[in-house]
Amino acid sequence: MMEMVILFCLYACFCISSSKGTMNQPKNVSVQAVLAFGDSTMDPGNNNYIKALFKANFPPYGKDFMGGTPTGRFSNGKIVTDVFAKELGVKEYLPAYLDPSIQDKDLQTGVSFASAGSGYDPLTTTITSAIPLPVQLDMFKQYMGKLIKKNGKEVANNIISNSVFFISASSNDFLLNYFSFPTRRSQYDVRAYNDMLVKQAVGFVQAWKSQIEAVVEPEM
Repeated sequence: MMEMVILFCLYACFCISSSKGTMNQPKNVSVQAVLAFGDSTMDPGNNNYIKALFKANFPPYGKDFMGGTPTGRFSNGKIVTDVFAKELGVKEYLPAYLDPSIQDKDLQTGVSFASAGSGYDPLTTTITSAIPLPVQLDMFKQYMGKLIKKNGKEVANNIISNSVFFISASSNDFLLNYFSFPTRRSQYDVRAYNDMLVKQAVGFVQAWKSQIEAVVEPEM
């Protein structure tokens, strides 16, 4: 099931980036929820609720979003997760997990745990006060616990097994960390730093997979 979700994610990326700008969902694929991790490209407003360096809860952000109100998205309108959520037929936009107004129905169709300024390097979030990726995984674990409590193990299993996951990270590691402060440059050249980030990314995926396997029952 996980392989199906990952392959479908790649398929979706290809279709939405095509010249037509639309996506025809395969008939044998049913997407229940969209879940996102990472930085500002995936953050729909989690930073509104923490003491972070970067926020987008003021004009002109959001001027083309519903109601023309800033939501914390680093965009004048929707961000990429909103586009995917709509094109996949899940919902109009993907809310922030930390938004106190989200309801059970929002959890059932997905949320974003992303935080603007985050990255794979732990030093990056020390600089930006964003939510570190390991903490985003802790939030995901909490999210799965809520799904089970509100909907039961079987329903939660179905939602997670048929979700599409996104992560966008590492640009801040270079722009706000490596090239802006001397600490990492004194420890790594660019290639070695890149290799370190790859290891961090692999570790994130492995931890994410372990969390899912602890909840999702394997297909027989």
